[in-house]
Amino acid sequence: MRASVARGRPGSSGGQAPGRFTTFPGEIFRAPRSWVEKAYPNLTYFNEVDKGGHFAAWEEPELFATEIRAAFRPLRAPQAP
Repeated sequence: MRASVARGRPGSSGGQAPGRFTTFPGEIFRAPRSWVEKAYPNLTYFNEVDKGGHFAAWEEPELFATEIRAAFRPLRAPQAP
């Protein structure tokens, strides 16, 4: 999962939207966290999961949905008691 909005090219100063990144073991290329941090200077979520691949949403839909929820959880408004 790679999520970014209007961030420009990696390493550019354009756009500082929060970046969220999950790497899957079956991915063609697994970027190390150090590279992800350079590409997404405002990285707010990074996780390495133990299953799934390039088509993670199809291969592991529950895991993929869990990662989406975890990545965006900080942006959700607190629930009223």
